[in-house]
Amino acid sequence: MRINNISELPEHLRKQVEQQIGPVKKKSKHNNVKTLVGDELLDSGREAVRYGELLLLHQVDEITALQRQVWFLLEPKSDKNNATYYIADFVYFDCRLKEWIVEDAKGYRDQVYINKKKAMYNKYGIDIKEV
Repeated sequence: MRINNISELPEHLRKQVEQQIGPVKKKSKHNNVKTLVGDELLDSGREAVRYGELLLLHQVDEITALQRQVWFLLEPKSDKNNATYYIADFVYFDCRLKEWIVEDAKGYRDQVYINKKKAMYNKYGIDIKEV
């Protein structure tokens, strides 16, 4: 048997290898690279660039109340299912438009995201801005 990747090993063997060499870093689902901006660790380069732009807009008072990773409840927990949430990358108030903006730094729109975007609009009337 030829193994090309440690993740192909059976669970008990993978744990033995990890004990000897340390935990193996998993590859992200969409090949995102975590990026540090100031003291904030962001999930992707795209998100990091947008965060930098928003910080500049905040410094010149174009936007206020900038928040990261804001959770919105889409469906409460039931007997059969866990609660479902949408986590917005950024939420802020645009002073020029006089409205709240919910943003997602999206490189790939998978079906889960598309469904949650529709649910956000249906439940809260929020149209997520994709950047």
